[in-house]
Amino acid sequence: MFHKDGLEPIVRELDRLGVHLYSTGGTQDFIASLGIQVTPVEDLTTYPSILGGRVKTLHPKVFGGILGRRDLHSDLAQLEEYAIPPIDLVIVDLYPFEDTVARGGSDADIIEKIDIGGISLIRAAAKNHQDVLIVPSRDQYEELLRLLKDQDGATTLAQRRRFATGAFAVTSHYDSAIYHWFSKGQGDLRLSAGPNTVLRYGENPHQRGSFHGDLAGMFTQLHGKELSYNNLLDLDAAVELIDDLASIDGVPFAILKHNNACGAAVRATVKEAWDAALQADPVSAFGGVLITTARIDRSTAEAIDAIFFEIIAAPGYDAPALEILSKKKNRMILERKPAARSAVKVRTALNGLLTEDADHVVARAASMRPATTKAPTPQEVGDLVFATILVKHTKSNAIVLAKGNQLLASGTGQTSRVDALEQAIAKAGRFNFDLRGAVMASDAFFPFPDCVEIAHKAGITAVAHPGGSIRDQDSIDYCNAHGMAMCITGTRHFKH
Repeated sequence: MFHKDGLEPIVRELDRLGVHLYSTGGTQDFIASLGIQVTPVEDLTTYPSILGGRVKTLHPKVFGGILGRRDLHSDLAQLEEYAIPPIDLVIVDLYPFEDTVARGGSDADIIEKIDIGGISLIRAAAKNHQDVLIVPSRDQYEELLRLLKDQDGATTLAQRRRFATGAFAVTSHYDSAIYHWFSKGQGDLRLSAGPNTVLRYGENPHQRGSFHGDLAGMFTQLHGKELSYNNLLDLDAAVELIDDLASIDGVPFAILKHNNACGAAVRATVKEAWDAALQADPVSAFGGVLITTARIDRSTAEAIDAIFFEIIAAPGYDAPALEILSKKKNRMILERKPAARSAVKVRTALNGLLTEDADHVVARAASMRPATTKAPTPQEVGDLVFATILVKHTKSNAIVLAKGNQLLASGTGQTSRVDALEQAIAKAGRFNFDLRGAVMASDAFFPFPDCVEIAHKAGITAVAHPGGSIRDQDSIDYCNAHGMAMCITGTRHFKH
């Protein structure tokens, strides 16, 4: 067993129950150090650990004791013939293969963390769950200890089957991780996302829903009701957006509804960022998801508390802020933890799955390559970077209008880019934003000069788009003729 955490109370309870313990290596030494009698596996097999510990438990006297069927006379006869003691409980903690990969171990280190004996023990014990209880990881230690105490060491078939089911989940996940490392992501898709959390329902009440993964590794929920399917989709969009906005100097704050930002800003303080983000669309902010990279203080909490929202996610909360925000019992308050996000996107399509690399391209000042006679001012460059980050995270076809690192309005999910722009302009007007001196970003190229013409008439002075249309020059010519600056980023950001 690689880790010994949580093992001591189990070992002491087994000793109290009079269970004969077998173990190897460091685990054997650990048990002995507790003053508890333990038999080395080498004494059982009469064979030493060999090849630097690569072969310890792979022996008929170990696996025979696990796989022997207690209700089959011939099996019992062979166990007796070869002096093989039946083994009723197997506890395994696999070598930390994924952790070794994650911390950048060498190929040799990673290969040595491919567990052979442990995996074999788990599979054997799970196969014979009719008679044997398998505990395949530390995650089950607490439940095992409770069973040992509450049932005086006895287990039911249903309990053993549940542990066996979990055991095959552990082995399949472990093998998938090894396969992905060897294949470098180029082989067949093997999905193993972690523990399953059953949700209240899916996108709608008549649909079932589940989350597969370690949500607790990304957030600590400090208050509120259980997260829903739609909450998790919005949170995913919020995390991706705020992490990109964090590349801009200052404190970012974003408000999202249905996976799109309805408010976003970057300011010197979290309170100023909240105020500016809310200004973009205080109507859509109702029932929204709030996210920032800064700790929430009292003044920000007081301002936020004035509106109804579903979720807030931040790296921390001052005590008075948490008290203020917790007054609404259903409000979901999440403390975000440092955690890596998936590098691959997966979704169902037709009778299979689609996969793609996550879009990790983040707009920078260097991304803004002037294509017009007039270059953008430094202020416009900063706003174009901000707007391009936002449009990347907005459903296509998408247009974002921004000024002073503040979202003024966006056009989202339209079948026409002109419609998206007109939607954004109309929305900016509804909330009394002056578009003179604002910038526009598009998720894809302008196929015709109509968008830059409409933008110019609204007062927009600089635009950014990926380029790539055979008629790019038409839009460039219009900008040159009307004193607008245009930058071509070279990167499209469709989001469907």
